[in-house]
Amino acid sequence: MEKKLKNVKEILKKENQEHLLTNFETLNNNQKETLLNQILQIDFNQMRELFNNVGKNLENGNAKIEAIPYVEKAKIEGQEYFNKGAEKIKQGKLAVVTMAGGQGTRLRT
Repeated sequence: MEKKLKNVKEILKKENQEHLLTNFETLNNNQKETLLNQILQIDFNQMRELFNNVGKNLENGNAKIEAIPYVEKAKIEGQEYFNKGAEKIKQGKLAVVTMAGGQGTRLRT
């Protein structure tokens, strides 16, 4: 595990993501091994590309990725967006929205 940890530390340092190991020493051996394996599976190049394309309209084959307008949290009606999403699915369309941690839970989605 020491060799794997060293490898992960090198990768995280290069990617400026060392904080992913902040509580590493508090984990048991199985948890440590799981975390290291998960980190090794991260495609940092893809993550960087996705980050750099935030807000850009992109096309990938038949799929079109478009930025959506910002909506203030206080103005969000969970059922309204659920209904809009359900209607788009009925039309054979698909939408994916990523929200900051916990936002989806608060909308009951």
